[in-house]
Amino acid sequence: MPKVGMDKVRKPQLIQATMQVIDEVGFHGASVALIGRTANVSPGIINHYFGGKDGLIEATMRSVLQDLSVGVREQLALTDPNDIVGRIKAIVRGNFDPRQLDSGVVKTWLAFWAHAMHHPMLFRLQRVNEKRLLSHLRLELKRALPAERADFISKAIAALIDGIWLRGALNPEGINTGLALGIITDYLEHQLPRELFERHQRLTSESIN
Repeated sequence: MPKVGMDKVRKPQLIQATMQVIDEVGFHGASVALIGRTANVSPGIINHYFGGKDGLIEATMRSVLQDLSVGVREQLALTDPNDIVGRIKAIVRGNFDPRQLDSGVVKTWLAFWAHAMHHPMLFRLQRVNEKRLLSHLRLELKRALPAERADFISKAIAALIDGIWLRGALNPEGINTGLALGIITDYLEHQLPRELFERHQRLTSESIN
């Protein structure tokens, strides 16, 4: 973890350099020396503030996860509190926020998932991220469905988000946010009461007008 008092400019610089290097040479090739050269700092600085590569990777993922959380909150803030369908779509859009689709961020995510199984701290970060997504979804779904059903559908939506994201990350054409929204909306139309979609259409129309 970064030491208390870490320079506010240097920390983002090192995190950005980490993602750039992972983008260019992959996780295994992202050595402390190469990250240091990319950020124009000595490897000793990285070791001092982060305790080595593992600490820097952890800090990088915390930064990515923070951006993800901000993206979801921003989308929710733009959505009517009474529009349950719209708010679920907002959560989906937040997970496909442009900040999450940057090539360096995408490859950092892939490396994170691959190494979380063998790295306790990364695994804990993944669990926190998973629980946060499910919590957002359940909060909205429980307003219209029994708790058990809301939990089931929230897990299905989370699985769709992860699956669509992963397939897009491995596709040369990249991640298609519109396709993700279309697939998940189609699923919701088969799971949620029709009146929720009627309300969504009405509130969306009123916001446009």
